[in-house]
Amino acid sequence: MILSDAIRTATNNLAAHKLRSSLTMLGMIFGVGAVVAMLSIGAGAERQALDLIERMGIRNIMLRSKEMKPDELQAIRKKSPGICGRDVQAIKESIPGVMHVTARLEIKAYKIIAAGSKADGRVFGVSCRDYNWPAPVAEGRLLDELDEKEHAQTCVIGPAIRRSLFGYGPAVGQDLKVNDVWLEVVGVLEGAGRVPTDKKVASTTREIYLPVTTAARKFDRDPLESPFDELVVELDEHTPPMATAAVMQNLIDRIHGGAEDYEIVVPEQLLEQSRQTQRLFSIVMGSIAGISLLVGGIGIMNIMMANVFERTREIGIRMAIGARRREIRDQFLIEAFAISMIGGLAGVVTGIGIARVVAAYAGWPTIVTVGSIVLSTGVSVAVGLISGAYPAYRAAGLDPIRALGYE
Repeated sequence: MILSDAIRTATNNLAAHKLRSSLTMLGMIFGVGAVVAMLSIGAGAERQALDLIERMGIRNIMLRSKEMKPDELQAIRKKSPGICGRDVQAIKESIPGVMHVTARLEIKAYKIIAAGSKADGRVFGVSCRDYNWPAPVAEGRLLDELDEKEHAQTCVIGPAIRRSLFGYGPAVGQDLKVNDVWLEVVGVLEGAGRVPTDKKVASTTREIYLPVTTAARKFDRDPLESPFDELVVELDEHTPPMATAAVMQNLIDRIHGGAEDYEIVVPEQLLEQSRQTQRLFSIVMGSIAGISLLVGGIGIMNIMMANVFERTREIGIRMAIGARRREIRDQFLIEAFAISMIGGLAGVVTGIGIARVVAAYAGWPTIVTVGSIVLSTGVSVAVGLISGAYPAYRAAGLDPIRALGYE
């Protein structure tokens, strides 16, 4: 009779136990899934920032012209002509460890046409010799020193510009017109490389490159504008960028008469800032993850404690027919481990799914790392075992006689 009553009681308690276990497991799934998804999004953001900085060049220093209002420019130009050839010469002669100095300026292109077709894009004049091209050449050649020396009306175009103007026919040797200047296409870049600009990462597929001397002499520009938009100073491997940037700032300040018409960007400094931001992001995400898993652990502990109370008579019967305390303890530990492990694995799958959805619909890169999976699953299991330890020892320590008489 006692055994049949215990079986009925255990059966009734099993349904309630399954419901509570499912709810707790659901909490673990969301907690672990959130951890995996957040770490994946964070890793993707870090990779994107590092790609941008690597594209800028970790050994480079960038001297960029500031954007200012016309009335500010008029006052500034009385002191400084802006970033120009004088700056290039001074940097080469006065800054130790400089390997190359390349210039770039952007032409405001209001018309890009060829053979009855037109395209939208950006046009840049670049120093041909040492320019860091964003992608390899797929057709033809890149610009060279002779093009720059002779102010040649030649250009290299991105693949999207090629398709818009020339379709799938030959592009090299064809002519295109930017504003009122005809240019001969000597090369086409491959792929969809990306280059850093002042405010974003821009695709090179819709860009046109021509010699900086041609851009400066044959295209109309506002006389108040800086002759160059940007100088990229490449250093040798033994020259520290941060210290060199400080020396360069003093030099340019003297040349520009103290006019604040430029800014210096050091990719190495951006890299360190990116790492600090990522460390802060990891701390925040780790705190959120800890809270989520702590809540799940409390849920597991409550479930196991409820199980101990509801199954007290069952525990007493098991002890009466020969079960040892260690076996009772292991039974409850295994249940806690199973809940946390299943919830952790399901949470990993959920987190990967969330990361994929974010990558597909938001355009935000995500990287699911093995470390994030191992960390989230390991912490989930550890929380489950720790939370289930007290109820397990509580069950193992019950008095068999009192447990048999428990209602």
